[in-house]
Amino acid sequence: MTKTDALRRFLPSCFFSATPTNATTATITKRRLSTSLRDDTDPETKSQDQDSSTSNDTVSACTTTTTTTTAAPLVHPRPSRTMVVGTIFGPRRGHVWFCVQHDRLSFKPTLLLELSIVTHQLVKEMRSGLVRIALECDESELGSCPLRSVPAWTMYCNGRKLGFAARRKASERVKSMLRTMQSTTVGAGVIPAGFGSPGDEEVMYMRANYEHVVGNSDSESFHLVSPDECPGQELSVFLLRSRNI
Repeated sequence: MTKTDALRRFLPSCFFSATPTNATTATITKRRLSTSLRDDTDPETKSQDQDSSTSNDTVSACTTTTTTTTAAPLVHPRPSRTMVVGTIFGPRRGHVWFCVQHDRLSFKPTLLLELSIVTHQLVKEMRSGLVRIALECDESELGSCPLRSVPAWTMYCNGRKLGFAARRKASERVKSMLRTMQSTTVGAGVIPAGFGSPGDEEVMYMRANYEHVVGNSDSESFHLVSPDECPGQELSVFLLRSRNI
């Protein structure tokens, strides 16, 4: 019996490993098991799953964008709006005229109408602060005619029928009056009697900027832009083509 065998008989067996080779093998086996549990998923499978997820997200995003674009509301065309110069003038005891110009320097009106309402009657209506003149024509007879080329209209003032209105060409006398008012941008005044020819009455006029609104081929309107000194005044002229008068 060797000394080593004698010591093993008297000392605890924990100080000696009976099968060191088996212990080492167990340790290696445990490490292999632990390693196999951490790497149980194939790297290529992971990559395929990630690519599939990314592809699905992209398709979903594209579908959402397409749906949003398709659901966008339609925008309807808006009426056109421009600024013009409008002049209301006429003798004290005569008919009122309505003249529209692109600017105060142009002597050829784009629209010139003679209204059946008398000047002093229009002045009385304007004292209330609200004047709406509606000119209507029959679509059955003048359906293909441009609205500004209609020769005759039925006239309403503040809801009351007051005769007719007629489109006129600018005479030399009217052009001379426009030259006289050329320096006036916004305001009112009186042209002395005898202007143009002896015996003519004095002419009252009111000039201002108007907002010209074109709704469609059957409706246009002119709205007075009130100057600062009389913000309460409202005056509008409507051109309407209707089926029945």
